[in-house]
Amino acid sequence: MDPRHWRGLQLGNLSDCPNGSRWVMDVFNECAQDGRDIASVILGLVSIFCFAAASFPQFYQACKTGIMDRALSIYFLLGWLGGDLLNLIGSFLAHQLPLQVYTAIYYVLADLVMLALYCYYKVKNRGGGFTAQINAAFLFLSLGTLSTVSFLGRGAAVAQDPVVFKGRSLLSTRVGELVSEPFTRSEIIGFTIGSVSSVLYLCSRVPQIYMNYKRKSTIGISYSLFALVMLGNSLYGLSVLLKNPEPGQSEGDYVLHHLPWLVGSLGVLSLDVVISFQFLAYQGGKPGTHEERGPLLGEQGDSLES
Repeated sequence: MDPRHWRGLQLGNLSDCPNGSRWVMDVFNECAQDGRDIASVILGLVSIFCFAAASFPQFYQACKTGIMDRALSIYFLLGWLGGDLLNLIGSFLAHQLPLQVYTAIYYVLADLVMLALYCYYKVKNRGGGFTAQINAAFLFLSLGTLSTVSFLGRGAAVAQDPVVFKGRSLLSTRVGELVSEPFTRSEIIGFTIGSVSSVLYLCSRVPQIYMNYKRKSTIGISYSLFALVMLGNSLYGLSVLLKNPEPGQSEGDYVLHHLPWLVGSLGVLSLDVVISFQFLAYQGGKPGTHEERGPLLGEQGDSLES
């Protein structure tokens, strides 16, 4: 996208931030007047890159071990997808900047690829004869999703009302809008969607923790997936806490406006710490646990009988 497009939207707002960083205003339409604000923006950007890169180690691990369907809980994947879908929906309803919309689109697409890999190995490891059909179905699903969200993304890119960049936050307010009421209409929408999204992110970890405990193994799971998400949530929480409140807004009101995302990030971080301890506790676990060995033994028995 031509960067001049964003500049054209935001030049009128430079007078609202006379002492702010020009590049932050040009790119994110956010007023960063001191070191705290700039550090908040940088930490928020790094957290986005951490979230964006988190899926790739698991893609590699899935192809390497071939037991993704027995290593990851389907409810973990569905909960993660649900949270990212709400994040995407909220980015449209709150008319966020194109960067936030495209980032949310990427998260959803990465989740769909993860689900496609899960279903692929589910069918393959059960010896089903529908692998080609499953692959084709998910290919069409992914292409359809990509086309849909790209069309919606173009609509968001030409939105005329710029909003303030808040990292992954859905609480965006119009620039120059005075904080005269606890919550504006757009903030109420973002607050509600963000709260449900945070609950889904939190609930998604519980089935995965139980599955790891049940298997007594973390074989087939990439720890880098959770390490990058932990780093991203830590940096995101710091970026929110470092940001100076809007003019006329107290520290308490600022934290209240961002409470769903802070609770979600810190809550997910604490549950990911539990999963980290499981990696340490089960690091000597064998890939041939009862549930993983059973299908393999069954296939060998069938081949001997034939």
